[in-house]
Amino acid sequence: MAPQSPTSSRMASLRIVHGLLMVSCFTFCLSHQNPKEFALINPEKSSTKETERKETKAEEELDTEVLEVFHPTHEWQALRPGQAVPAGSHVRLNLQTGAREVKLQYEDKFRNSLKGSKKGKRLDINTNTYTSQDLKSALAKFKEGAEMENSKEDKARQAEVTRLFRPIEELKKDFDELNVVIETDMQIMARLINKFNSSSSSLEEKIAALFDLEYYVHQMDNAQDLLSFGGLQVVINGLNSTEPLVKEYAAFVLGAAFSSNPKVQVEAIEGGALQKLLVILATEQPLTAKKKVLFALCSLLRHFPYAQQQFLKLGGLQVLRSLVQEKGTQVLAVRVVTLLYDLVTEKMFAEQEAELTQDTTPEKLQQYRQVHLLPGLREQGWCEITAHLLSLPEHDAREKVLQTLGALLATCRDHYRQDPQLSKVLANLQAEYQALATLELQAGEDEGYFRELLGSINSLLKELR
Repeated sequence: MAPQSPTSSRMASLRIVHGLLMVSCFTFCLSHQNPKEFALINPEKSSTKETERKETKAEEELDTEVLEVFHPTHEWQALRPGQAVPAGSHVRLNLQTGAREVKLQYEDKFRNSLKGSKKGKRLDINTNTYTSQDLKSALAKFKEGAEMENSKEDKARQAEVTRLFRPIEELKKDFDELNVVIETDMQIMARLINKFNSSSSSLEEKIAALFDLEYYVHQMDNAQDLLSFGGLQVVINGLNSTEPLVKEYAAFVLGAAFSSNPKVQVEAIEGGALQKLLVILATEQPLTAKKKVLFALCSLLRHFPYAQQQFLKLGGLQVLRSLVQEKGTQVLAVRVVTLLYDLVTEKMFAEQEAELTQDTTPEKLQQYRQVHLLPGLREQGWCEITAHLLSLPEHDAREKVLQTLGALLATCRDHYRQDPQLSKVLANLQAEYQALATLELQAGEDEGYFRELLGSINSLLKELR
C-alpha cells in the first residue's frame, strides 16, 4: 500500500476536529434550549400561565386608572403593561420572550383609529373631564351672554329708530299746531260733497270740489262709500243745475263712479240718473258738457242689461240719432258708434257663453234677451246712419265704423246692398288702403295697421256681393 501524502493526512485530521466541534455545539444547544418546546408539561404549572396571571393582576390594578392608548403599526411591536389596544388590532404572545405583541389587521392597513379599548377597561383620551353640572352651568352662562348681547342690539336698534322717526303723538301735536287734519278717503269725499252742496260755495269752489271728487271715485270701494252718506244722489241732482259747468263735472264724476261698478250703477238707475243724462243730450248744451254726459251714459249702460232696457224704453236711440246728425258733432258720432258696437257684441258674447256652458237659462242671458237692441237699430235708421259715417277722414274713426258695420251685418244686410253710396265708398277705401298696405310691406311690416283695415273692407265687400 502506498504511503499517504502529507496533504491527505492533514485533511483527515481536520475532518475529525470538525466533527467533534459539531457534536459539542449540538450538545450545548440542547442543554440551553427552552424545555417548553420539547416536553409536554402541565398547563397549570407552566411559566407561560404564570406570566399571564401576573399580567392580569397588573391590569386589574390599573382598572381604575386611565389607560394609555397604544397606536399599532403594520409591524409587530411589544405592548407594555397598562396600554390599551384599539379594537380590531391583531395581538399575539411571543413564546420566546413572553411579551405581548400587537399590529394592525391587514384590512386596517390605511387606518389608525381609536375606536375602542380592552373589554372592561375605560378609555379616557382627554384628561379634562366635565360633569353634567359643569355643562349646565356653562350653558346657562352662554344663554346669559347671548341675552345680554341681544339686549344691547335691541337698545341700539331702538335708539336708531328714535333718532330717525318721531313718535306719532308728537306728529299729531305738530299737525294740530299747523291746523292739518289727517283724513280718510271717505272723510275727504264727505267734505267735498258738503262743499259742492253748500249754498254758500261759489261756482269755482263747486267745480273744484267735483274735480277732486272724480279722482277718488275711480276706486271701486270709494265709489261705493259715496252711497253710504248720500253723496251719489247729490251729484246726480247736480245734473239739474242751470250751470253748464256743474252739469259737465257732475257727469264727469258719475262716469268715473259707474265704470265697472254694478252696485253704483243700480243706485244710479234708481236715483234717476239715466233720465237726466238723456235730457242733457237731447237739449242745447255746450259740446264739452255733452262729451262728459255721453261718457257717463256709456259707463252706465255697459255690462248692465237692465239699464239698456230702460235706455230703449226712454227713447235713447232717438236721442243718440239726433246727437249724431247735429253739425259739428263728429267726435260724438264716433263715440256713439263705439257704444252701439259694444252693446251689440255684449249680447252676442252672452249668448255664446251660455251655449259653451250648455246653460240656456242663466239670469244674465235672460236679461240680455229682453234687450231688443238690433230691431230698434233697424227701425231707427241706424243701418244708413252707420254706413254714411265711413266718410269720416280719420283712420281710427273709419276702423270703429267698419267694426260696427260688421256687427250690424246680419240685421242690415239688405240696406247695405241697396245703398249705392256704400258700395262706392267701400271701393274707394279699398283702393286707398291697398296702396297704404303696400307701403307697409315695403317698409318690412308684415302685419300692419292698414292691412287689417283692408282685410275688414274686403270681408265686408265679399258679404255684400
